[in-house]
Parts: sequence; structure tokens; C-alpha cells
Amino acid sequence: MDSASVTLKSTSGEAMNPTGPLPPEHCALFLDVDGTLLPIAPRPQDVRVPPLLLSLLANIQNRLEGALALVSGRCLDELDALFSPLHLSAAGVHGLERRKAAGDIATDGPADVLKPLRQPLAGFAEAHPGLLLEDKGLAMALHFRQAPELEDEAERMVATLLRDSGAALELKRGKMVLEVKPKGANKGTAVAAFMEEPPFYGRVPIFVGDDVTDEDGFEAVNRLGGLSVKVGAAGAATKAAYRLHDEAAVHAWLTSFSADRTQV
Repeated sequence: MDSASVTLKSTSGEAMNPTGPLPPEHCALFLDVDGTLLPIAPRPQDVRVPPLLLSLLANIQNRLEGALALVSGRCLDELDALFSPLHLSAAGVHGLERRKAAGDIATDGPADVLKPLRQPLAGFAEAHPGLLLEDKGLAMALHFRQAPELEDEAERMVATLLRDSGAALELKRGKMVLEVKPKGANKGTAVAAFMEEPPFYGRVPIFVGDDVTDEDGFEAVNRLGGLSVKVGAAGAATKAAYRLHDEAAVHAWLTSFSADRTQV
């Protein structure tokens, strides 16, 4: 895809330049990972980051003087392993853990609140071939991508566990995944926290994501006067104001963003 031809479109389908003459150096860029930077794989551990993407992100990080952060459902350790040797600012587990630009890590929510759910969820996944349980420490994700017919049964089971636990937990629905996490932090709170700190402070925030779990991020940047960009075909309701078609379009737009000397 020719990066020079990639233009953000409004979610109504109109091609447009949303910011006018805004130099990228005035922006803070927040990027989801799976489904945005990288195609979603059958299993989270199957994902690989191409070297060209690593080089592109390194260039953008330098150009933005560090005002680039990954905002993902993955934990920070997984993000670091995926994007090595880069060591980016990042929010993991939907904002429950966050590494600031200075390198210190903040966490929100005790892991032990999930303890009563671990054994029942593991037993349920083991008894239903095709389900994959991912323990992120601060959250539990039940993937049904390889057994989509189990979605309703899995959701009923998780809802029952949440009701019976009495804990301050919530269910996050994603693409072929049900995730249980402590209430409070989300991708929007993570973006807002970054925007209070250097080198993000005072810049125009841009958040790019693909899933319903990214809607909190879209809402946050809209509130802050930034750009919210949904990745995927038109149709689904979203709080994002702009759209890119797929991961390839994201890469092409990022290439253009990195090279453009005048505006987003």
C-alpha cells in the first residue's frame, strides 16, 4: 500500500484531514497492539512483530521525543518481549499497569481479587476443547476464537462467577475473548494519566484501536481534543471520529506520519 495515499476518513466515510496543519511533533501517539498494529492470531503467543514495524516505531518514538505509548490488553512483560529491543512507554492489561516515560511502573488493582476465579475458569477451559485461558496476573482472559460455538456458554459461566464472587470485578468483551479484571482502570484512564506527564503533556493525543475495549481510549482523546481512530471496516457503532481499514492501513498511515514534515 502506498503510504502517501493513506488518508484518515471520518467514521461517516468522508476522507478528510482532521487536524489541519498540525505538525506530528505536536502530537502524542497511543497505539493498541492486537488488531491495530498486528493481526489477531488464533493464540496470543503466536503473534510476531515484523522488523520493519520495529524500525518504524523507533523512528516515531524519536520524532515525538518519546511521546509514543502502546496501550494494550497484554501485560507489560509480553509487550516488552514482542517489541524488543524497543522499550516503549506502555499501558498493559487495559490500563491496570502502566510504565511511564521515566521507566517507573504504576499498577491499579490487587491480583489476589481474582484468586477465587482462577480454579473455576481453568477447569471450565480444560473441560471445553478450543477454549484458551490466559492468566495476566491482574486479569483473566478466556479466548474462544477456536471454539466460537462456546461463546454463550462461556459468557454465562463468567457472569455467574462474577455475580457469586461479590468482588469489584468487571467483564470486558473483546474480539472472541471474555476478560475479567478489577473495576476502575481502563485504556481511557491510562491515556489521561500519560497526558498529565512529560513528554505527553501539552500535546494533541491520537489514539488508534480496533476493539470495543478501545472505546474508553477513544472517549478520552475526544474529551482532550485529540484524534480517535478506529481500525476496521465501517459499520459497528464507535466513539471514534476517524477510521483506518485494517492493520496494513495503520502501518501505511504511520509511515506517512513518520515522514510528513508538515502535518498529520
